[in-house]
Amino acid sequence: MKFDTAYKLKDLAEFLGCSYVGSPNFLVEGINEIHVVEPGDLVFVDHPKYYDKALQSKATTILINKEVACPKGKALIISEDPFNDFNKITRKHKPNIAASAAISPSATIGENTVINPGAVVGNNAVIGANCFIHSNVTIGAGSIIGNNVIIHPGTVLGGDAFYYKKRETGFDKLLSGGIVVIEDDVEIGANSCIDRGVTGNTTIGAGTKIDNLVQIGHDTIVGKKCLFASQVGIAGCVVIEDEVTLWGQVGVISGITIGKKAVVYAQSGVGRSLDGGKTYFGSPADEARKKYREMAAIKSLPEIIENM
Repeated sequence: MKFDTAYKLKDLAEFLGCSYVGSPNFLVEGINEIHVVEPGDLVFVDHPKYYDKALQSKATTILINKEVACPKGKALIISEDPFNDFNKITRKHKPNIAASAAISPSATIGENTVINPGAVVGNNAVIGANCFIHSNVTIGAGSIIGNNVIIHPGTVLGGDAFYYKKRETGFDKLLSGGIVVIEDDVEIGANSCIDRGVTGNTTIGAGTKIDNLVQIGHDTIVGKKCLFASQVGIAGCVVIEDEVTLWGQVGVISGITIGKKAVVYAQSGVGRSLDGGKTYFGSPADEARKKYREMAAIKSLPEIIENM
């Protein structure tokens, strides 16, 4: 998420009520999560396990809860609670603003697009031409939808990320300031949910077809011409390359990549990155032929034991 105007380090630290290390005029251009940071961005870190990763990332400002050596060319903001201070920045730049109508006057609707009664289109959403939005669809603020997109009843685009920090008092929510981007020629089945990014975009590539009851987590990038069957669940920060097929009830862990043209059979659990061009099955998912051989071997164990 880029700011409209870059902060000077001293001004952002003052806003947060924190001390800083670096030039007072060092520029902070935006905030992002660790997996998508760019030079000019601020990233937060509040656990020693991830200090080095944050300090060595592309981010040039690190919001951190310990005084450490500042890497050359970067700046630090020292915070007692980086998680909450990151939320302060998001709340200021991406506040929740109530819409004044079911279809916000600030939304942009393309030519020949049909929006059925009961659908909700949030502030500053953009919907392209020749789309069909069924009843009871919710399109969150800022969402971008391309041309020739079909969205079936009950689907929600732009719900908040499922992202919490466990504390003694309960769970603190990390606020979401990103959006959902749906490219051209996508179809999304009924009662599916695609969460917006925390600081960036959750993106569904052109030509992808999604069945009913599919969940796609925050900041996930889905490639072009993918096919997801019913009840697929994809966690946040996943990269799914072009032409991937996920059959019914496949579950995918966060932060991994599924390569181009991979196929994952039904009810598989994907717990690691998968190479493209192969077929997978099982939980944890592995190459299908290998899994089938393992299953056959297990079935033969009683006979082997009996003959020992």
